[in-house]
Amino acid sequence: MKKFLISLAAVLGISMAASAQGPEIQVGYGGYTQMDATNMHKGGGVKNAWGALTAGVNFKVAPKLWVGPSYSFSSSSYKHDGPNLYYHVIMLNARYEYWRNSIVTLYAHLGVGADITHVGTEIGDHNDGYFAFQASPLGAQVGLSRNVSMFGELGFGAQGLLQVGVRIGL
Repeated sequence: MKKFLISLAAVLGISMAASAQGPEIQVGYGGYTQMDATNMHKGGGVKNAWGALTAGVNFKVAPKLWVGPSYSFSSSSYKHDGPNLYYHVIMLNARYEYWRNSIVTLYAHLGVGADITHVGTEIGDHNDGYFAFQASPLGAQVGLSRNVSMFGELGFGAQGLLQVGVRIGL
């Protein structure tokens, strides 16, 4: 984990230095995450799978490439009065824009990182670590104003099967 955080800080520093355009922040919601689809809670049926809330910062490092870290949060519980599960996902994301006009941008998004699942039980709590990813080959961003846009992505991973949100340029 320590090596991952050092690598994340290095990439973030390089991308900030290389960025000719200001960063952007994004906030989104994605439904049906990797955690629920791949049973990342050591068995048992899950009662709810509401999706994930994600926040991130992106830096333009090349004319068509954005890179940046993100944090996603999700939770669920077992069907039969089991423990509560809290998923904390930290990822490094890359977004490549493959088509653009004056309003719409089509892109692909790939993210890799770590999921820390906090399992809260009546007799004690513990954390489990998992590999987390997001692969969204189809993403669309629509500009609402000069600095604000909304986006939608289809893919699979810790940020959801279908992710929608807003990006704000700084």
